[in-house]
Amino acid sequence: MGVALNTRAVIRRLDEGTINRIAAGEVVERPAACVKELVENALDAGAKHVAVTVSGGGSTLILIEDDGEGMDVGALSLAVTRHATSKLPVAADGEDDLTNIATLGFRGEALPSIGAVARLSITSRTASSEAHTIDVDAGITRGPSPAGYLSSGQSGTRVEVRDLFYATPARLKFLKSPRAESLAIIDVVKRLAMARPDVGFTLTDEGRQVLALQPESQLFDGALARLGKIMGRDFADNAAKVDALRESVGLTGFAAVPTYNRANAQSQFLFVNGRPVKDRLLLGAVKGAYTDFLARDRHPAVALFIACDPAFVDVNVHPAKAEVRFRDSGLVRGLIVGALKAALHEASHRASTTVAEEALAAFRTPEIGRGAYVPPMQQKLSGFAEARAYYAPLPAYTVSQPAPAPSTNDPGGSTAAVAAAPDLPPLGMARAQVHETYVIAQTADGIVIVDQHAAHERLVYERMKRAMENGGVARQPLLIPEIVELEEAEAVRVLTRADELASLGLVVEGFGPGAILVREVPALLDKLDVKGQLRDLADDLAETETLSSLKDRLDHFFATLACHTSVRSGRRLSAEEMNALLREMEATPHSGQCNHGRPTYVELKLADIERLFGRR
Repeated sequence: MGVALNTRAVIRRLDEGTINRIAAGEVVERPAACVKELVENALDAGAKHVAVTVSGGGSTLILIEDDGEGMDVGALSLAVTRHATSKLPVAADGEDDLTNIATLGFRGEALPSIGAVARLSITSRTASSEAHTIDVDAGITRGPSPAGYLSSGQSGTRVEVRDLFYATPARLKFLKSPRAESLAIIDVVKRLAMARPDVGFTLTDEGRQVLALQPESQLFDGALARLGKIMGRDFADNAAKVDALRESVGLTGFAAVPTYNRANAQSQFLFVNGRPVKDRLLLGAVKGAYTDFLARDRHPAVALFIACDPAFVDVNVHPAKAEVRFRDSGLVRGLIVGALKAALHEASHRASTTVAEEALAAFRTPEIGRGAYVPPMQQKLSGFAEARAYYAPLPAYTVSQPAPAPSTNDPGGSTAAVAAAPDLPPLGMARAQVHETYVIAQTADGIVIVDQHAAHERLVYERMKRAMENGGVARQPLLIPEIVELEEAEAVRVLTRADELASLGLVVEGFGPGAILVREVPALLDKLDVKGQLRDLADDLAETETLSSLKDRLDHFFATLACHTSVRSGRRLSAEEMNALLREMEATPHSGQCNHGRPTYVELKLADIERLFGRR
């Protein structure tokens, strides 16, 4: 039985309480969003220390305390009314200026929205006024009234939110477990702390302090120190500095070397004018910059900060202010891709520090327990005859020349080894090939172990890229040109990039409204799905204004071809071949990792090796 609809419903104005509860659903969707809004208010107020306390995943209690400039009694009363803000500048014509937003908040919706669905209490004072408290309980305001808060001459604000969404019980059903909500709060506070290393942050959850960050300097070293405390020391040890400027848009931050990668994109942090954002354009640019270095299922770790004129970016495109829109998105994407590639080029011979650490860990002898430790070899072999039989079938090493033996006058054994080869190249000289797969080279202060296949794969790939850049992509004319039907707007987007497509080997031209005629395709991609590829290109242009899908296919082809034409594992190399491989690696950018983000070599310092044998 159907439900009759009233097609003559009377239009009426919603009451203020309903309006606030609807607004709360957009602005404060979960406890983490509430924490974000309140901490942003503290930062906008000039706080140098922000303390966050939560319980029940934030649904029971959220407490934010700061040492910002605070509010007097008049400002406190206005703060809990809708669309009242101190953060929006006034233009020359007297109108509010939404094109020049330099603060994190500006709509004036957060506090009244929170007060509409929870029990909200705000206590604040300026350095020259007395403290007052105002309470809002499910939209009902009480106060302000005098309060004893902070000493004379001090300023700050204390915001307490209890029983979030108690006035809208249906919303409580959509919250996740307290643990999941707590993790979301931790993520929010961490992102804001990354954006403001000059501010100290503490976060206490259920009485346990989970974050304690002292203020750092705003210089690169201070920013990296803050990132290391949040993203982990391994990130700080493996990060390359990013610093670029293009047409008054600045980009700073840090990007991890490709060998330090992750299984998901959770370690990618992006900020615009100090505002944490999750923007598809920016994330796509990061992915594009690492295309040559990572497998498709691996993701880089980055923390990037964009600084630009507030008029260049629109931050008012999402209720949670999580997305932005740039006036020239192509410029921003090009800046990110170019700056990241430049940073990775500078760090091209740096491999992840965790690679060497894991290698050393594999060598370390297990701790001896109560019983005597017996090495696996001794467990298997009981005598010299058996040992001789065990070793006999192994192939001989390919050795260029014996490594110099350490001096008997040097107990550590390191001085003579280094002195014997003071002018060795960065990757040293080949000493052996083991298992017909790994090249062992001696450096001035250690050894390098090279995966010959992975290393040669990167070298071949870089040669192919250089050849493409110098001569362009070879094109193959279609015997019968193919017509592809698209939406008219999609066709226009593709045709406006016809010259760029031609440089990638795809020659197209218009064939009436919404139709594209394809005359030539990249010769390397002889089995190209023309219709599917053009639709992918149109989608790329609609979302990111780039031609990433075709470039990705070409890059993938080059990577595959490089893999299949490289020196394979199991091939015996001469001393000359091994050293030639090492010299070309030294001269080739990004040779520290293969096309899939794995390391091509591991370097072990002599001091680390000596520790393995108890010589240090």
